[in-house]
Amino acid sequence: MSFTVIIPARYASTRLPGKALLDIGGKPMLQHVWERASQSRCERVLIATDDERIAGTAAGFGAEVCMTSTKHPSGTDRLQEVVDQLQLPDEHIVVNVQGDEPLIPPGVIDQVASNLRGREDAGIATLCEPLTESVELRNPNIVKVVTDREDMALYFSRAPIPWPREAFVNADAALPDGHQWRRHIGLYAYRTAFLHNYVAWPPAPLEQLEALEQLRALYHRVPIHTALACEAVPPGVDTIADLQHMRDLIELTR
Repeated sequence: MSFTVIIPARYASTRLPGKALLDIGGKPMLQHVWERASQSRCERVLIATDDERIAGTAAGFGAEVCMTSTKHPSGTDRLQEVVDQLQLPDEHIVVNVQGDEPLIPPGVIDQVASNLRGREDAGIATLCEPLTESVELRNPNIVKVVTDREDMALYFSRAPIPWPREAFVNADAALPDGHQWRRHIGLYAYRTAFLHNYVAWPPAPLEQLEALEQLRALYHRVPIHTALACEAVPPGVDTIADLQHMRDLIELTR
C-alpha cells in the first residue's frame, strides 16, 4: 500500500514548549513517533518543521526532514506545503501523525490509510474509540464524534454529543446503556488534492468556534470516514503530567 506519513513538529507549544525534543527514555519524543511511524507499511516518513533545532535533531536520528514556513496556522497547512514541495500526485494518500504521540501503534496508521483507499466517497479518513465514562463525555478536552450508518462523520464537538437527555437530568449520572459514544482520535489520512483545497478555504465559523480543524472540511461538505481503531491508542503529551505518565509507560515497555 503506497502512502506517505508526515509528522508536523514545531518547537513552540503553549503548555509545553519544545515538547517534540523532550527526553523520554533516552530519546527525544519526536524520535519515538518517527520510529513508530516507520514501522507502518508506508513508503516514506517525513518530519515537517519550521525550527532548525527540531530539524537538526531529526536529521541526527536519521529522519527525512522538510523545512516549512513559520507562518502556518495549523498542522494541516504545514502538510499541504510539504506535499506541494514534493509535488505528490492528487490521489496520493498522506497520513498526518501528531508529533506528540510517542506510543502510536503502527497498525492504526496502516488502518486509516487503508480505510481512505477503500472509500472513494470520502475525502478524509480518521479513527475513534469507545467513550465509556460520563466524565469523559463532559470533558471539553476530549473531542467527541457522531457518525451516520455508513460511518461518515456527522459532527465533531468538544461538547457532550449526543446528549442523553433523560439520563443526564442528574448531573452525576452515568452513561446509559444502548448507545456507543465515541472519542475522536486525531489521526488523519488525506488525498493530496484535498489538502490543496483545504488551504484555499478560509477558516469556517464552526472551526473557529470549537477550535477543531476538521470542521472546515465538514463545513465544505467533505465526507469524513470514521472507524473504530483496530488497537488502543495511548493519549498524547500536552502537559508536564502527561510527559511523566508517558515516561512511565515507555519505561514499562522496555
